[in-house]
Amino acid sequence: MDNIDIRILQCLSNNARLPASAISEEISLSVSAVIERIKKLEASGIIKGYTIQIDQEILGNKMIALMDVSLKHPDYFDDFVELVKKNSSIASCYYQTGEFDFVLRIVTDTTDSLDRVYKVIKGFEGVEKTETHIVLKTIKEETALLPENLGSPETSHSKKES
Repeated sequence: MDNIDIRILQCLSNNARLPASAISEEISLSVSAVIERIKKLEASGIIKGYTIQIDQEILGNKMIALMDVSLKHPDYFDDFVELVKKNSSIASCYYQTGEFDFVLRIVTDTTDSLDRVYKVIKGFEGVEKTETHIVLKTIKEETALLPENLGSPETSHSKKES
Protein backbone atom coordinates (compact mmCIF):
# COMPACT_ATOMS: atom_id res chain seq x y z
CA MET A 1 0.00 0.00 0.00
CA ASP A 2 1.39 3.39 -0.98
CA ASN A 3 0.37 7.04 -0.65
CA ILE A 4 -1.99 6.79 -3.64
CA ASP A 5 -3.86 3.93 -1.96
CA ILE A 6 -4.07 5.98 1.23
CA ARG A 7 -5.49 8.93 -0.70
CA ILE A 8 -8.09 6.63 -2.30
CA LEU A 9 -9.01 5.32 1.16
CA GLN A 10 -9.33 8.91 2.43
CA CYS A 11 -11.76 9.70 -0.38
CA LEU A 12 -13.82 6.57 0.30
CA SER A 13 -13.80 7.08 4.06
CA ASN A 14 -15.29 10.54 3.54
CA ASN A 15 -17.90 9.21 1.10
CA ALA A 16 -18.07 5.48 0.31
CA ARG A 17 -20.40 6.24 -2.62
CA LEU A 18 -17.88 8.50 -4.34
CA PRO A 19 -17.53 7.37 -7.96
CA ALA A 20 -14.13 6.39 -9.31
CA SER A 21 -14.29 9.39 -11.66
CA ALA A 22 -14.49 11.82 -8.72
CA ILE A 23 -11.65 10.03 -6.93
CA SER A 24 -9.68 10.17 -10.18
CA GLU A 25 -10.07 13.95 -10.31
CA GLU A 26 -9.22 14.34 -6.63
CA ILE A 27 -5.96 12.40 -6.77
CA SER A 28 -4.95 12.99 -10.43
CA LEU A 29 -5.01 9.35 -11.51
CA SER A 30 -6.90 7.72 -14.35
CA VAL A 31 -10.32 6.27 -13.63
CA SER A 32 -9.18 2.79 -14.68
CA ALA A 33 -6.16 2.97 -12.34
CA VAL A 34 -8.43 4.06 -9.46
CA ILE A 35 -10.82 1.18 -10.15
CA GLU A 36 -7.92 -1.29 -10.31
CA ARG A 37 -6.47 -0.04 -7.03
CA ILE A 38 -9.87 -0.21 -5.30
CA LYS A 39 -10.27 -3.81 -6.50
CA LYS A 40 -6.82 -4.66 -5.08
CA LEU A 41 -7.67 -3.00 -1.76
CA GLU A 42 -10.87 -5.05 -1.63
CA ALA A 43 -9.13 -8.29 -2.62
CA SER A 44 -6.41 -7.80 0.00
CA GLY A 45 -9.04 -7.30 2.71
CA ILE A 46 -8.00 -3.72 3.51
CA ILE A 47 -11.46 -2.63 2.35
CA LYS A 48 -13.79 -5.04 4.14
CA GLY A 49 -17.02 -3.49 2.91
CA TYR A 50 -18.98 -0.30 2.45
CA THR A 51 -21.48 1.09 4.88
CA ILE A 52 -23.43 4.16 5.89
CA GLN A 53 -23.23 6.29 8.98
CA ILE A 54 -26.57 6.72 10.70
CA ASP A 55 -27.27 9.61 13.05
CA GLN A 56 -28.73 7.73 16.01
CA GLU A 57 -29.94 10.93 17.67
CA ILE A 58 -32.19 11.77 14.71
CA LEU A 59 -33.65 8.26 15.01
CA GLY A 60 -34.36 8.96 18.68
CA ASN A 61 -31.50 6.93 20.13
CA LYS A 62 -30.05 9.56 22.43
CA MET A 63 -29.00 7.26 25.27
CA ILE A 64 -25.48 5.81 25.01
CA ALA A 65 -23.96 3.76 27.79
CA LEU A 66 -20.74 1.84 28.20
CA MET A 67 -21.06 -1.31 30.26
CA ASP A 68 -18.10 -3.23 31.66
CA VAL A 69 -18.87 -6.91 32.19
CA SER A 70 -16.98 -9.63 34.07
CA LEU A 71 -17.81 -13.29 33.64
CA LYS A 72 -17.66 -15.82 36.46
CA HIS A 73 -15.63 -18.24 34.34
CA PRO A 74 -14.27 -18.47 30.78
CA ASP A 75 -16.72 -21.33 30.14
CA TYR A 76 -19.44 -18.69 29.78
CA PHE A 77 -17.59 -16.83 27.00
CA ASP A 78 -19.28 -18.34 23.93
CA ASP A 79 -22.82 -18.09 25.31
CA PHE A 80 -22.24 -14.50 26.41
CA VAL A 81 -20.90 -13.57 22.97
CA GLU A 82 -24.04 -15.06 21.38
CA LEU A 83 -26.26 -13.09 23.78
CA VAL A 84 -24.45 -9.88 22.81
CA LYS A 85 -24.65 -10.59 19.06
CA LYS A 86 -28.43 -11.11 19.28
CA ASN A 87 -29.11 -7.83 21.13
CA SER A 88 -29.72 -5.04 18.62
CA SER A 89 -29.13 -2.32 21.24
CA ILE A 90 -25.52 -3.40 21.74
CA ALA A 91 -23.63 -1.49 19.07
CA SER A 92 -20.12 -2.66 19.98
CA CYS A 93 -18.53 -5.31 22.15
CA TYR A 94 -14.84 -5.57 22.97
CA TYR A 95 -13.14 -8.45 24.75
CA GLN A 96 -10.43 -6.90 26.89
CA THR A 97 -7.78 -7.37 29.54
CA GLY A 98 -8.07 -5.96 33.03
CA GLU A 99 -10.66 -6.17 35.78
CA PHE A 100 -13.56 -6.60 33.35
CA ASP A 101 -13.74 -9.09 30.48
CA PHE A 102 -15.86 -7.01 28.08
CA VAL A 103 -16.91 -3.46 27.40
CA LEU A 104 -20.22 -2.95 25.59
CA ARG A 105 -21.45 0.19 23.86
CA ILE A 106 -25.22 0.27 24.23
CA VAL A 107 -27.38 2.67 22.21
CA THR A 108 -31.05 3.12 23.14
CA ASP A 109 -33.79 5.70 23.04
CA THR A 110 -34.58 5.95 26.77
CA THR A 111 -33.36 4.97 30.20
CA ASP A 112 -36.17 2.38 30.28
CA SER A 113 -34.73 0.72 27.17
CA LEU A 114 -31.26 0.84 28.71
CA ASP A 115 -32.68 -0.76 31.85
CA ARG A 116 -34.09 -3.63 29.76
CA VAL A 117 -30.67 -4.29 28.19
CA TYR A 118 -29.07 -3.96 31.62
CA LYS A 119 -31.42 -6.59 33.05
CA VAL A 120 -30.71 -9.00 30.19
CA ILE A 121 -26.95 -8.68 30.73
CA LYS A 122 -27.16 -8.84 34.54
CA GLY A 123 -29.59 -11.76 34.28
CA PHE A 124 -27.18 -13.86 32.23
CA GLU A 125 -26.06 -16.76 34.44
CA GLY A 126 -22.35 -16.28 33.73
CA VAL A 127 -22.15 -12.57 34.54
CA GLU A 128 -20.30 -11.92 37.78
CA LYS A 129 -20.38 -8.12 37.87
CA THR A 130 -21.02 -5.07 35.73
CA GLU A 131 -20.30 -1.38 35.82
CA THR A 132 -22.30 1.00 33.63
CA HIS A 133 -21.32 4.49 32.52
CA ILE A 134 -23.72 6.91 30.83
CA VAL A 135 -22.13 8.85 27.97
CA LEU A 136 -22.79 12.57 28.33
CA LYS A 137 -21.30 13.64 25.01
CA THR A 138 -19.45 11.95 22.15
CA ILE A 139 -16.25 13.87 21.54
CA LYS A 140 -14.71 11.68 18.84
CA GLU A 141 -15.96 8.65 16.97
CA GLU A 142 -13.91 7.48 14.00
CA THR A 143 -15.17 4.75 11.72
CA ALA A 144 -11.93 4.27 9.80
CA LEU A 145 -8.36 5.07 10.80
CA LEU A 146 -5.94 5.45 7.93
CA PRO A 147 -2.22 4.58 8.19
CA GLU A 148 -1.11 8.21 8.22
CA ASN A 149 -3.37 8.89 11.21
CA LEU A 150 -2.27 5.94 13.31
CA GLY A 151 -0.14 7.04 16.23
CA SER A 152 -0.04 10.67 15.16
CA PRO A 153 -2.56 12.71 17.15
CA GLU A 154 -1.62 15.98 15.48
CA THR A 155 -2.89 14.73 12.09
CA SER A 156 -5.97 12.86 13.30
CA HIS A 157 -9.20 14.84 13.01
CA SER A 158 -12.61 13.93 14.34
CA LYS A 159 -15.23 13.16 11.71
CA LYS A 160 -18.23 13.29 14.00
CA GLU A 161 -18.98 15.34 17.02
CA SER A 162 -22.30 15.24 18.81
